[in-house]
Amino acid sequence: MGIKKKEEEDVCGGKPVGEDGKVDYRCAVFVCWVSTQSLHASYGSRFYSYFPLGVSIFHLLCRRSIQTSLFFSFKSTILDGRLLPDRHSFLAIYRDNNIVIVVGETGSGKTTQLTQYLHEDGYTSYGMVGCTQPRRVAAMSVAKRVSEEIGSNLGDEVGYAIRFEDCTSEKTLIKYMTDGILLRESLRESDLDHYSAVIMDEAHERSLNTDVLFGLLHLKLIVTSATMDSDKFAAFFGNVPIFHIPGRTFPVDILFSKTPQEDYVEAAVKQALQIHLSGLMGDILIFMPGQEDIEVTSDQIVERLEELENAPALAVLPIYSQLPSDLQAKIFQKAPDGVRKCIVATNIAETSLTVDGIMFVVDSGYCKLKVFNPRIGMDALQVFPISQANANQRSGRAGRTGPGQCYRLYTQSAYKNEMLTTTIPEIQRTNLANVVLLLKSLGVQDLLLFHFMDPPPEDNMLNSMYQLWILGALDNTGALTPTGRLMVEFPLDPALSKMLIVSCDMCCSADILIIVSMLSVPAIFYRPKGREEESDQVREKFSVPESDHLTYLNVYMQWKNNNYSSIWCNDHFIHTKAMRKVREVRSQLKDIMVQQKMNLVSCGSDWDIIRKCICAAYFHQAAKLKGIGEYVNVRTGMPCHLHPTSSLFGMGYTPDYIIYHELVMTTKEYMQCVTAVDGEWLAELGPMFYSVKQAGKTFLTSGPSRRDKKK
Repeated sequence: MGIKKKEEEDVCGGKPVGEDGKVDYRCAVFVCWVSTQSLHASYGSRFYSYFPLGVSIFHLLCRRSIQTSLFFSFKSTILDGRLLPDRHSFLAIYRDNNIVIVVGETGSGKTTQLTQYLHEDGYTSYGMVGCTQPRRVAAMSVAKRVSEEIGSNLGDEVGYAIRFEDCTSEKTLIKYMTDGILLRESLRESDLDHYSAVIMDEAHERSLNTDVLFGLLHLKLIVTSATMDSDKFAAFFGNVPIFHIPGRTFPVDILFSKTPQEDYVEAAVKQALQIHLSGLMGDILIFMPGQEDIEVTSDQIVERLEELENAPALAVLPIYSQLPSDLQAKIFQKAPDGVRKCIVATNIAETSLTVDGIMFVVDSGYCKLKVFNPRIGMDALQVFPISQANANQRSGRAGRTGPGQCYRLYTQSAYKNEMLTTTIPEIQRTNLANVVLLLKSLGVQDLLLFHFMDPPPEDNMLNSMYQLWILGALDNTGALTPTGRLMVEFPLDPALSKMLIVSCDMCCSADILIIVSMLSVPAIFYRPKGREEESDQVREKFSVPESDHLTYLNVYMQWKNNNYSSIWCNDHFIHTKAMRKVREVRSQLKDIMVQQKMNLVSCGSDWDIIRKCICAAYFHQAAKLKGIGEYVNVRTGMPCHLHPTSSLFGMGYTPDYIIYHELVMTTKEYMQCVTAVDGEWLAELGPMFYSVKQAGKTFLTSGPSRRDKKK
């Protein structure tokens, strides 16, 4: 049934809109976009819809639904459309208010159009117009889209910047970037004078960097928030005006599973095939938690279609952050006539990317979130149920270009009773070591008094400070040390920065630079289907038995000796694009080291020095051998297991002590990127944790000791 929503109140919040005052472009203006997912949460399944700015008339369409054995129709809803605000109204309120919160739906054109409005209104005469995105894929794809609309080459008038990749030039007027890039830019120029306006897009997602920017830049006119929290954000910035871009969706039938699904991948595959074989028009969008589930789902759909005779054509297209950009672009391309698209995506397709033609959404009900895990002492990506706001955002994707259906692979009871209303902000659930380091470098002394919109738990903050103290970034009073100040210069995890700094003193900086670069790029090796054994055998040829870190160094050096050949990479089951990225990362980190007057020296073949240097940064993540092939964390006693891809796995070489780069939580706690170390190194480099015990006597090394432990 159709449910009409009352007309919105004056979008300007009752404030007069000036039309003849002079515009002070030098006063940087920050705009934050608000997704209407909160309205979804407030109004159930009633959705605003969206059309490109300027469309004035649209019609209500009738509902249609698909009945299946697994699902029952819950509700079909529709909202009346209204005229979108014209460009003049937006620019008028923007000029009169330095801080403006803009409430607009995903797909309404806010990300692509408002930057152009500001450019056309003269803002770029006094600085760049910036637009932040919480995800790299979105920053890249939106920049490409806007550059095409403007008619310029990407990197000229319109460009983007993400970590280790800057596609901008001196001519750039509109710059899309991740929020982390803007945060790092604030280190070099706290007032961000080179921007005349900044739009913080998708701020409702409350990423860690966005929340920190709120606290740092609110005096410089920032605006932000999710629709549901638009009043909260307005109050945070001093009761600033909220500007609405109204819209409309087509009706969306939301269908819940009758019973809980034990295997959401299997259920999604079956539902997608059922939709495809029904003969109804429209593309399919499947939401999965992460890359592994996406790949399995995609493969399963393709395999099962091949088993059917005369099945209609289906183009299965995965999308996740680590997918090469040329493959990511395929989801936006029009499929050939007679071919339906089936996009299998992470939550990046909830708001960050808008794909036309989606009529069917299959929602697994799960996503991956980065959460600090006290058991392993670090952040871990883990699968969690989505929030109600996420669920509503996902279902809304089916009603953008026509009536659609959303199949939720969970029960209505689970939606109402088990899901949170909104996702917990990242700042309240993750390790804050990088944030603490950055804030300390900006002169924030008392972090517990910092102006956070939603303050993180005090234990999280103190734990992060303790980790930085361990690495020598903070002194006993909590102040930044010279090492900590140098660590801030690198866009890396604090431990990786420490490893680079220590390498200069240990005369192996050129080698550690390569290792850090390799660790900054995911998935160097690949295992093609049907050739798993062959690729594993080739990979073993690179293995250095005592260290995965040294194995990475060996791979890079052999690639370099083969003139950085793409053919060589393909022959050895190595991702060519990943290795090229490693070279780019290495080049950027090298530039920072040169700027900081850090010497680049290689230790040659004396790889023991490299192992000790790695230990100097990761001694707090050490494990000791217990039994055959089983390790336990030295400090906590938690069982840890070598990952099957490790060079130390199954090689017959099981050192007494190892350090690991990270722990991955799957069926077990797997250590990834492991290096063998000497026990004496741990006592020498981590005296606050370890001591050497010999013949009944304990010789403690000197140094600050808070949690001495015996090995």
